[in-house]
Order: sequence, then structure tokens, then C-alpha cells
Amino acid sequence: MEIPTKYESQAIEKKWYQYWLDNKYFHSKPDSREPYVNVIPPPNVTGVLHMGHMLNNTIQDVLVRRARMMGKNAVWVPGTDHASIATEAKVVAKLKAEGIDKNTLSRDEFLRHAWEWKEKHGGIILDQLKKLGASCDWDRTCFTMDEIRSDSVIRVFVDLFDKGLIYRGVRMVNWDPEAKTAVSDEEVIYTEENSKLYYVNYKIEGEDAYVTIATTRPETILGDTAVCVNPEDERFTKLKGKNVIVPMVNRVVPVIFDSYVDMEFGTGCLKITPAHDINDYEIGVKHNLPSIDIFNDNGTLSDAATLFVGEDRFQARKSAVKELEKLGLIAKIEDYNNKVGRSERTNSVIEPKLSMQWFLKMENLAKPAIDAVENGEINIIPAKFKNVYRHWMENVRDWCISRQLWWGHRIPAFYLPDSNEYVVAETIEEALEKAKIITGNNSLTASDLRQDEDVLDTWFSSWLWPISVFDGIMNPENPDYKYYYPTNDLVTAPEILFFWVARMIIAGYEYPKQKPFSNVYLHGIVRDKQRRKMSKSLGNSPDPLDLIDTYGADGVRVGMLLCAPAGGDLLYDDSLPEQGRNFANKIWNAFRLVKNWEVDESIEQPEHSAIAVKWLDSKINDAIQQLNQQFDTFRLSEALMTVYKLFWDDFSSWYLEIIKPEYQKPIDKQTYMQTLGFFKKLSLLIAPFMPFITEELWQFVKDEQDVESIVLAKWPEEGEEDKSLLDGFSSCAEVVAGIRNVRQEKNLPQKDKLSLQIVRHGDYDNRFDAVIKKLGNLEAIDFVEDKPDLAAGFIVKSQEYFIPLGNLIDKDEEIKRLEQELKYAEGFLKSVMAKLSNERFVSNAPEKVIEIERKKQADAESKIKIIREQIESLR
Repeated sequence: MEIPTKYESQAIEKKWYQYWLDNKYFHSKPDSREPYVNVIPPPNVTGVLHMGHMLNNTIQDVLVRRARMMGKNAVWVPGTDHASIATEAKVVAKLKAEGIDKNTLSRDEFLRHAWEWKEKHGGIILDQLKKLGASCDWDRTCFTMDEIRSDSVIRVFVDLFDKGLIYRGVRMVNWDPEAKTAVSDEEVIYTEENSKLYYVNYKIEGEDAYVTIATTRPETILGDTAVCVNPEDERFTKLKGKNVIVPMVNRVVPVIFDSYVDMEFGTGCLKITPAHDINDYEIGVKHNLPSIDIFNDNGTLSDAATLFVGEDRFQARKSAVKELEKLGLIAKIEDYNNKVGRSERTNSVIEPKLSMQWFLKMENLAKPAIDAVENGEINIIPAKFKNVYRHWMENVRDWCISRQLWWGHRIPAFYLPDSNEYVVAETIEEALEKAKIITGNNSLTASDLRQDEDVLDTWFSSWLWPISVFDGIMNPENPDYKYYYPTNDLVTAPEILFFWVARMIIAGYEYPKQKPFSNVYLHGIVRDKQRRKMSKSLGNSPDPLDLIDTYGADGVRVGMLLCAPAGGDLLYDDSLPEQGRNFANKIWNAFRLVKNWEVDESIEQPEHSAIAVKWLDSKINDAIQQLNQQFDTFRLSEALMTVYKLFWDDFSSWYLEIIKPEYQKPIDKQTYMQTLGFFKKLSLLIAPFMPFITEELWQFVKDEQDVESIVLAKWPEEGEEDKSLLDGFSSCAEVVAGIRNVRQEKNLPQKDKLSLQIVRHGDYDNRFDAVIKKLGNLEAIDFVEDKPDLAAGFIVKSQEYFIPLGNLIDKDEEIKRLEQELKYAEGFLKSVMAKLSNERFVSNAPEKVIEIERKKQADAESKIKIIREQIESLR
């Protein structure tokens, strides 16, 4: 096959991805092999590919592709999340644009629109992942609201309810006035914001005196039902048994005493609004105070407020301040920085609100999940997140699992006629049978029952994801579930460690009674160079598809992984995928170079090529050992850098230079075939990171006995690594660099042949002399007893190398250069001796480390002696 001059990434990527799909190379069925299983963190159906997805799915694909090459039966299960709040908001906005108000639709009518929207937009992000090269088993694509997943969610709800773990009650919840639903504690993002602290006077009933309270929310004064002080605060002992009058509404409320009040904050006197603050609510319960809910679900003031009814809460704040100033009740106003909770989904300021909700008891459920991470059954990478996980799990609160939405899994609770009593069942038929038993009324029909209006929190479906994608809830004996569960590695972001990861672990130990996965790999956040999180609103996030079009999928994958250590944020810059594209071009051009060489079967393999082949073979074996260790410990950025340097530095810069035939001359067949063999092995090592270019190369280098696609090829096995050969080449490279430095300093053209003379000190490794001769363009390498006159010299290890220059050498310049080299060597020796003279270091460091330092000392002392002798000989 003719090799194109240029690597055309777009055409090649499209061709090979379709080829992989047509041949079902990513599809998996249970068999006798060891399974390797990853489940995708399901992106929202509302989503399109962003930089975080790119990083996350690149990491997953690298792991899955390598596992496949390791001979495992690898499966990567894709899917999407129904994303209740986000999707409902999208559908409501679409309807509004069409002139339709959601409130004019029935639930069924709205859901028809929602399903239409999902069918049109819900698969976009999965199609985009294909452009990245994601090797998912697309035949297994799941959706959190498809039939199996929905049935699983309902069954788990009923089961947990029957176990007494789910309950319904009025509690203080985080209310999102924009989405008009409760959200969990984990879905509230707290940010430092500039606010005002208002000092307001409350009149003491029956006295011409006031107490002053400090509040950031004067509009909630309308819901006050007490004023509270600390019983230890002597300033307020005179208030025992007294009442105060709530400003604006003139409500008489008691002064209560509770140690909760911080005497140092504000005035030490606290207004209590049980309906709109979690701490006030708990004090209200403790002191049997009434609650006055002054807000409607949309954040406007309700009739119960009596003033500013219908105004938005933030407008009502301005109105309240204006009214208080008019009444002369504001003592002062201060600037104040405080933490404000905002909804993760809508960014709306959260309103603490008393609401009837459904909750899941978490304390006992969390215990096995805590133990699993503590005892190492589940490994969190990086380990620093283990403490974060434990802290959250040990302080877990009951989970508010209900949402006031229509899009989602509707809660399977059915209310009896004209009653708040309910039954919980998987189907209306089962609910009807339970209702008949409870009421004793056998004439009840399904239409007599009223299903709860709320849906379940989206995370209540995704916490079952590793189980439900294999139908493990509804059909736990099915062969897929028994073979693929538990999964292996979960790749996700730290910000959903609690939302999702912890809850999946809880579900795993509650249902199949075993871990859902073995490893949790937490990658960092993609940020710009100013360390800002990438977002559309900041305009700092490039379109990933544009990047793929510009740099190629392989280039983008390399760019994302080059600077992405586990748990560390990736500071993105276009130079990263550009570096990836350059690497792809380097691979392509190196292959074209080799394939365009003329081969002569009659030529014997030169000595320099023979030793280069042995060295590179050992170097590749050394790299395979490193790569296996790096993959085992999830050091994927390091693994990529290992193959990057192996190809760019060792193979391209050194090996190809050594074996390259002279201009317009042929290469011997043995070296040529061995080089193609190296290309094949290198392609296999690069394949998990850069699947497209390596597939294209595979088609050129594969033999009849090889598999038809690199997707099916085996990861190279670790071979023998010759440490002395690697050390020998390291010295060889230094010698070549020394010769090139002399040429550069003396302005000696590469085409001019030179002689190299060596003053030998101890054993000399001559295995790479042929390589030195070729790369240095030397006519001879000779051993001499003493330094020759008028020669430029350098030292490698303990050996002295000289290039006779005759009249070309400037003695003064050479002495100056040697003195600089001496100064450096003496400074290096000083730093080594500082370590070795440190008693703590010598007594605590491993013997191997001390041996290395002593070897450095001996080498430095030898080098200093030689340099001094060289300087002396030039004087």
C-alpha cells in the first residue's frame, strides 16, 4: 500500500471508527476470560461534549483499550442520565419559546413533550464521544429512565420503604425557587458573597426600650416567632419572661433563652424564623414555636407575610429596608461577607423551606460503605480523597429523595380516597390490592387511588448504575450480571464523590452485598491558564469537536493526558493538543522514512545497527515494565510520557539516526525487518492512547499471522532488560553529545571526519564504538596513554575523550571552558558531601541510597582530578 505524504486525521478517524463498529470489536459477551468492566458516568441527556467529558472519557478509553489488549474480556457500558431538573428546565424553556405555558398542560401532555425532546437531543453527546474514539459497547447503551432502569428504581424504593428506611415528613429542605423543587445538601454550592448586615430594633412589649438584632435577611422578619439570647449573657437577663414586638407586622413574640446563640456575633440577640432557617427550625421545635412560611414556591412573598405579598424575595428585601427606615427601626447597616448557598443546577439562591418530602435514612446504610474504603476493599485514587470520603460518610444526613418535578421516576406511593394515608407498591395493581386490605373495601378501583405527584432525585437512579446496567435488580440471576458485576474501575471527578460514588457504594453493599467497583480514579478539573474552571459563561472553554477537527482525536487525547495526574487539575492551553498532533505527525513521518528506504538483501547488517537493535529491544522491554507499573498504579500521564519519550527520543532521535543508511543508499534487510518489528511493538504500546494512527499503521505493518485490527492485538509481554547495555548506551549518548559540542564550539562541519582519542581509566565498554564512530562521523577511535597536544576534550563517567584539532584549538578558551567545568564539578561534590556528612541522613537513608551518593562522590572526585590535569597540561 502506498503511504500518503500527510497524515489526514479526519478521514482516517472516520474510516477506522466505522470499521470498528461494523466488526463489533467493542462488543462483549460473557465467556471464559477474565472480565474487565467500566461503566460510564452517564452524562445528562441535556449535555453536549465539554472539556471535562473529554478528559474523563479519554482516561476511561485508555484503560479499557489496554485491558482489551491484556487479553481481558473488556466492556465499557455507555448511557445517559435523565437529569430531572436540567431536562425539565430545557423542556419548559422550549415550550415557552413556542408560546406554551407548562402550567396549562397536564402531566401526561408535558411528558410527551419531554420524551420528544429527549429522543431528539438525548443521544447527541454519545455520538460526540464516538469522535473521540470511545470504545464503548454501544449495543449496551442504557438510559436511566428506560424500562429496566425505571423498574429497578421503583423496586428499590419499595424495598427500602418496606425495610423502614424511607419515610415521609415535613422537614427543612433546600428549596430551589427557580426549579421549584427541593434539592439535596450535596446539590447546594456555597460561595462567599458581598452582603449587608442590618441592625434592627425590636420594641420590648410594655416598655420604652428596644433590643437590637442583626440580620442579612430583613424580609424574613415577617416570619419571626421569637427572639433568642444566650442564658449566659448577662446583658439580657432582664428580658426573662418578656415579649418583644416584631417590626412592621407588630406581632408579639416571646424572648427565649438557648445556648445555641453566639454571644459574640452581631448583638448577641437572634431573631428566630423557624420556617426559613435550619437552625431556627431546630430551635423552634425545641421551644415549641409556631412556623410562619412567608414564601411561595417561586420565591415570591405569600399571603402569610401580610406585607409585600407577591413581590420577589429580593425586591421584598429592599421594600423591608425602606419600611424599617421609615419606621426609624434600623440602627445601622454594615457591609458583610457571608456564605450564600446556590443551587448547583440553576444557580438560584437556595431558600430554606419547610416542606413535606420523602427521605432515606442513611446512617446505617453508610456503615458498610465506610468499612469498604477503610479496609482497602475499594481503592480511592489519589488516596487523599479517602479522608474526605470518610468525613462525609461519618456525618451523613438523611437523603431528601423527592423532587417537585414531572420528568423523572414518579414516587410509587398511592393515597387512599379522601385521605393522607398511602400504600407503596411497584404497580397500581399491587397498590390497589394493598389498599383493599387496609380499607376493607373490596369495591375500590385503581381510579380511586391518587399517586404521589413528586419524582425521585436523579441520583436515586444513578446510584444503582453499576447494578442496573446489567439488570441486577430485576433479574439478579442473569448471566451478564453474574459475569460482569462487580465492575473494575470507576473514572469520575472529585465533585461527585458524594453525589454519586458514595451512594453507589452504599447501594452495592445493600443489594448484591458486594462492592460495585474495585478502584475509583478521581481526575482533576480542566481549567484555563488562569486556573478558572472552564465554562460557557466565562467564554474560556473551547468546543471539543473543533479541537478534534483541528488537532485530530489522537492529538486531543494526548493533549488531555499529558498534564493530568490523578486528582490534579489540568491547566488547558491549545499548545497541549498541538503537542499531541505534532507527536502524531512525528510517528507518521518516522514510518514514512523507514518504509521509503530501499532494501538490499545482499548487504550484511552493520555493527552499529546490530548493537542498536539490541539496545532498543532492551529499552522497549524496560519501557514495558515501567508502563505496566504505571498502569497498575493509575499513573496514566506518566505512562503516556513513557511511550512519548520512547518513540520520540529513543526510537526517532537515536535509533533511526544510528541505522539510517547513507543518502541514496539501501539498508540491509535484517535491520529493516527488525525496525518494522519495533514499529509494530511501539504501535501496540501507543495504541491505548492514540487508537486511530496506530490502527492505520497496523494495517501497514501487520503480518499474515497478526490479527486484522490493533483493537484485537495483544499488549507486548515484558522481555529481558539488559541493564548494562542501557547504561552503556547512556555513556555512548554522552560521548556523541560531547563530539557534537566540540564541532559546534569549533565550527567544524558534520561532513568533516574527525579522530577520537581516549585516555582509558579502568574498564572501557567498547560495545558502542561503532555507533559513536557513525554518529560522530569519526575516521578512527584510538586509545592513548596521555592527553594529546592541541586537542579538545571532555569526560564521560571516568573516561577522557579528546579530539585532536591541531591549529584549530584556542588554549585560553579551552582553559576557560575547563575551569567552568571544574567549578561545576566542585559544586556538585560539595552538595554530595553535605549529604554524606549529615548524620541524620546517613543513619536514616536506605543503604542503597547511601551507596548511590558515595558513587557520586567517587565519580566527582575522579572527574575533578582529570579536569585539573587537563588544565595543567594546557598551561
